[in-house]
Amino acid sequence: MAYLVLVRHGLSDYNKQGLWTGWDNPPLNPEGFSEAKKTGEQLADIKFDLAYSSDQIRSVQTLEEIFKVTNQTVHIIQSEHIRERNYGIYTRKNKWEVQKELGDEEFKKLRRAFDYPIAQGESLKQVYEREIPYFQQEIEPKLREGKNVIIASSGNALRAIVKYLEQIPDEQISELEIGTGEAYVYTINERGEVVNKEIRESNPNRGKI
Repeated sequence: MAYLVLVRHGLSDYNKQGLWTGWDNPPLNPEGFSEAKKTGEQLADIKFDLAYSSDQIRSVQTLEEIFKVTNQTVHIIQSEHIRERNYGIYTRKNKWEVQKELGDEEFKKLRRAFDYPIAQGESLKQVYEREIPYFQQEIEPKLREGKNVIIASSGNALRAIVKYLEQIPDEQISELEIGTGEAYVYTINERGEVVNKEIRESNPNRGKI
């Protein structure tokens, strides 16, 4: 058995201001570091063998803070394959203002649907298509070997992995929200199958930022 832990990065100023971040690269703000610290405290019982992060500073800082709290030294493998969704023309726009412009139904599709195209950006489907082959080739074999793995990234990058792990249908993925600082802890067997899941450091503001 092995642990796979998926952690959404802590809060950034973009998150706090309600701005779509996408491929922009803001760091954690003080609240974000505090969230990462609390997440680390909830993961203190797990000794990690491998750590993966998107190549964005907010995710790297989240892992660094977790390892500081848990007193672990683990090399962080950064990859563009597990980077956040590219929000294209919506990058740096306030999502709640966009919601007023588009209406609730269209806004939910834009934000959470699986195959909603964005000009100069990506759908969640495209995130899935660049991320899951990397996960299958690079990370799944390590889990089957019994190695404990932690992945830190942004909400949509993690939603794609959760969709894969839990075999969530395309039409139901819009219901999945992952809050900043939340940790999804999966137990994986030697066949790479999920045998248990728990959420640690649940964020009451999930879906509100």
